[in-house]
Amino acid sequence: MLKSVFVPIHRAGWPFIAVFALCAAVLAYVSQPLGWLGALLTAWCVYFFRDPDRVTPTRDDLVISPADGVVQLIDQAAPPAELDMGVEARTRVCVFMNVFDVHVNRNPCGGTIAKLAYRPGKFLNASLDKASEDNERQSVRLTLRDGRDIAYVQIAGLVARRILCWAREGDAVRAGERFGMIRFGSRVDVYLPSGVTPLVAVGQRSIAGETVLADLRGQEPARDGEIR
Repeated sequence: MLKSVFVPIHRAGWPFIAVFALCAAVLAYVSQPLGWLGALLTAWCVYFFRDPDRVTPTRDDLVISPADGVVQLIDQAAPPAELDMGVEARTRVCVFMNVFDVHVNRNPCGGTIAKLAYRPGKFLNASLDKASEDNERQSVRLTLRDGRDIAYVQIAGLVARRILCWAREGDAVRAGERFGMIRFGSRVDVYLPSGVTPLVAVGQRSIAGETVLADLRGQEPARDGEIR
C-alpha cells in the first residue's frame, strides 16, 4: 500500500520540484489563495517526475512498450534517416504521453545500442503525425541478440523542451531498463523489424516496461480494438 502512495521520484525532477516549491512559498507570502495554487502546481510537479518500478516480462523476443501512454498510431514508415537503417517502411507503433503520464522511458528489448542520433527540430503537438519528421528527436538503434535491428525514437512535444537520453553507443541493455525521459509531454515511436505484427491496438493504453507491443516470434494477425 505504501509503495503505491509513496512512489519514488526521479532525481532529474528534484531541481524542478525545488523551484516550484520556492515559487509556492513566495506566492503564499503574497496571497494565501495564490499559495494554494503554487502548492497544487508543486504537487503536480512531484507527480510528473514519479519513477515507479515495473514488472517487465523477461522472455526473449518480446517488444515492451518504452513509454506510458496511449497507442496513438500504428502505420508503416521508414526509421529516421540518421540511424542508417535504410528506406524500407516498417511497422511503427507510436505511444503518446500526456502531462499526467510517467515520463521515464524504458528499453523495449534487450540487445546492444548500435547508434544514437539527436536531431533538433520544432515543437509541434506530438499527437500530429508530422511530429515524427519535424520535431526535435532522439533516435536509438538497437541490435537484438538475433542480429535484427529495432529503432525507438523520443520525440519532443508542444510543451516538451528537453529530451534526456542516458544510453551510450555500445551499451548492452535489457528490456525494461530506464534509458531516458522527456519533459513535459511527448511521444515515443517504435519501429519493429520487418514482418513483425504489433499486439496492441490504436487507442489502447500502454505501460512502460510492462505492456507487450509485439512478439518477434509471433504469428498472430494485427489486432483491432474497440471501446467497451
